[in-house]
Amino acid sequence: MTRAWILPMLLVFCGSALAAGLIVSGTPGAAAAFLLVFVLLAGVNSPLIFPRSIGALEAQRRSAVDGRPVVFWRPGCKYCMRLRIRLGRSARQVHWVDIWRDPAGAAAVRAANDGNETVPTVIVAGQPHTNPDPAWVREQLSRST
Repeated sequence: MTRAWILPMLLVFCGSALAAGLIVSGTPGAAAAFLLVFVLLAGVNSPLIFPRSIGALEAQRRSAVDGRPVVFWRPGCKYCMRLRIRLGRSARQVHWVDIWRDPAGAAAVRAANDGNETVPTVIVAGQPHTNPDPAWVREQLSRST
């Protein structure tokens, strides 16, 4: 779990250091602006923008029941963020598995991607799709409901 927060914490620390330097040099307005930018970057790169992750086995069990896709992701992945943002509100309907928190999820991704932990990997009807187009994932969601 701590690995998921390294980048966001580093961004907050760097933003704080930069803001402190700007305050000392007499530009508090710029300090506030830079700190806000770094905090927003930390928020976007944190696990907070993703729906709550579940374990891979639970996600696969739920997907078998309701037919919804399973998305394997990891914090800090720009392609995972792109998928999450482009799915919008429908992202809550997908079963999300954080591969950094779930060893079974990481193993499933490696099995689907020739030993690589390439994310996002989306499982639809038992078939893996690596870094699919978000529009395609939305289409799969509309088919499952």
